[in-house]
Amino acid sequence: MKNHDVKIVSLFFHFLQNMPTQFRFYWFFIYIFTFFTSTLFAQSYQLKFKTNYGNFDFILYDFTPNHRDLILHEIEKGTYRKAIFNRIVKDFVVQGGELDDAILAREADYPTEKPKRLAPEFHHRAYHKIGALGAGRDDNPEKGSFFSQLYFVVGQKVNAAELDKLEILKGIRYSQAQRTEYLVNGGQPRLDNDYTVFGEVIKGLDVLMKISTLSTEKTHSTKPVTFTIKVKKMLPKRKPKTRFSVGATVIG
Repeated sequence: MKNHDVKIVSLFFHFLQNMPTQFRFYWFFIYIFTFFTSTLFAQSYQLKFKTNYGNFDFILYDFTPNHRDLILHEIEKGTYRKAIFNRIVKDFVVQGGELDDAILAREADYPTEKPKRLAPEFHHRAYHKIGALGAGRDDNPEKGSFFSQLYFVVGQKVNAAELDKLEILKGIRYSQAQRTEYLVNGGQPRLDNDYTVFGEVIKGLDVLMKISTLSTEKTHSTKPVTFTIKVKKMLPKRKPKTRFSVGATVIG
């Protein structure tokens, strides 16, 4: 938090202390709501996911900059133009882009080269709630991401005991807001700190949930779900200073 932000917070809490008690909760709620919504929508990029079942919008997190810049790079290359959701698992994820088998088969053609993966970016604000955007990967020990595979969480509700167990197992600490999100709406917390989350759906979540319920054969939809990703909005004042650089962010 920058110095001017600290001053604003200090002034606000001084303001709270000097107002009648019955109004404090109301203004505190307004402050928290404004803080989190402004933080959410202040991210640099908003994108549109156009499918043959409807469209939805999502944002890319600026606090996972390498994954943000990677997907923008892949969009420019055409990777996500008329791509396919090739894995649909109800109450788990909807996944698209290149298949694991295709990626691994291509890498097998160059057995002397170590497969390249994008280094993980785990951030305490990024977690696997419903609508979260994540990067697919194989079982590499570094937990590096594939360059051309993504997924959205459609998850399920979890209980407090499960979250407590995961905190101990993974050495993480969920905020009260994150625990509430998981308990009330659901998600896939077991993926936290194992797969990188780098964005989330902000509009049209019902479209994604509808896709997740389509009939499938071995996780493949019986009717192909195609999609194209378009950059919908970019905030010019927050435009990243650098674009995706393979050498600086890749493991392998």
